[in-house]
Amino acid sequence: MQLTAVNWDIFALLRGQAWVWNVFGVPVSLAADAFGLGLLGLVRVLPIVAFALIGGALADARDRRELMLWSSAASMAFAAALAALALFGNTEVWPIYLATAGITAATAFGNPARQALLPNIVPHKHFTNAVSLNTLGMQIASIAGPAAAGVLIGATNVGVIYALNAGSFLCVIAALWLMTHRDSARKAKGNAVSLEAIGEGLRFVFSSRMIASTMLLDFFATFFSSARTMLPIIAAELLRTDAAGYGLLSTASALGSVIAGVVTSLRREIQRQGAVLIGSVLVFGAATALFGLTTHFALSYFFFALTGAADTVSTVIRNIIRQIHTPDALRGRMVGVNMIFFIGGPQLGELEAGLVAAVFGVPFSVVSGGVATVLLTLWVAARFPDLRTYRAVARPATF
Repeated sequence: MQLTAVNWDIFALLRGQAWVWNVFGVPVSLAADAFGLGLLGLVRVLPIVAFALIGGALADARDRRELMLWSSAASMAFAAALAALALFGNTEVWPIYLATAGITAATAFGNPARQALLPNIVPHKHFTNAVSLNTLGMQIASIAGPAAAGVLIGATNVGVIYALNAGSFLCVIAALWLMTHRDSARKAKGNAVSLEAIGEGLRFVFSSRMIASTMLLDFFATFFSSARTMLPIIAAELLRTDAAGYGLLSTASALGSVIAGVVTSLRREIQRQGAVLIGSVLVFGAATALFGLTTHFALSYFFFALTGAADTVSTVIRNIIRQIHTPDALRGRMVGVNMIFFIGGPQLGELEAGLVAAVFGVPFSVVSGGVATVLLTLWVAARFPDLRTYRAVARPATF
């Protein structure tokens, strides 16, 4: 809900404005709403680059559950700040950027611990299903959240949404507090958080062609096919719908993800994981390009849902490959490096999409990004034959 509200908040504050910059003496006019939405990507990627590696090292050296508790508390505080800003009539975009950066920084510290904890509490024989169900749970929330946000944006102040998000972290904190898993053995090891430890994680990731190739594929796809930030403009100006329609369109990707998540969580292990991974990213790019071409709401909804379905399949397989091929002692640092690709990619992609849209228009930005994703995926498939032929590991040695 908050992600949907932040995008609409920025769009509403900047709609109809233009920013004129002099580039080598030539005035260049940029649509403020498109560029302002794109700047959200820069605001979110800088904390990821700054703190993800540190968060990964902490996840390998400290109690992962405690790290999740602290990061959730920080996210709650920043969400409350957004609520106060909106409810008291904020008319500037920079405080929204600042609070968004704070939330992203908290995520950079907490997400490596969250992902690294999963293999410690789920047996390997159930791991594929657990990853699928975990993804499915998040996507179900991603359907209800944007839809509810669209209704509330039209009926009340976006500050109400920010306040609801802040309150929801009380449930997150309570759930973590009641978690029976305690990482006491990790605390007893006394692992240090140092540049040497971070360097060890970086060397491991980039020395493993399988892990590095999945991260490269992830970065290309999310960098060039980040259409979500442009949704307020697509909904309002291309599809001619209102805030409720924007909220409904925002659910399409998550709905596709849920369908794909149900299928992958109920079926047995995917055997030809490499080929399925590459195929799903190709579908993701093609569906993004088609989404940018259509101006019919139903077709837009379908293609955007298809991007969600393809992304879920690729996400599940990528997570399985990375977790299985990473020793537990390095898993947090691997996730930290992955965050720069997995979260940093789409945030930089939002900046790229905003810049291209501000100059050439939203349809060109979305379509060109989808085409670039398809071409670069084919390059990765040719460059890493081991990834193309990769099959499920029967019994990993790292769990």
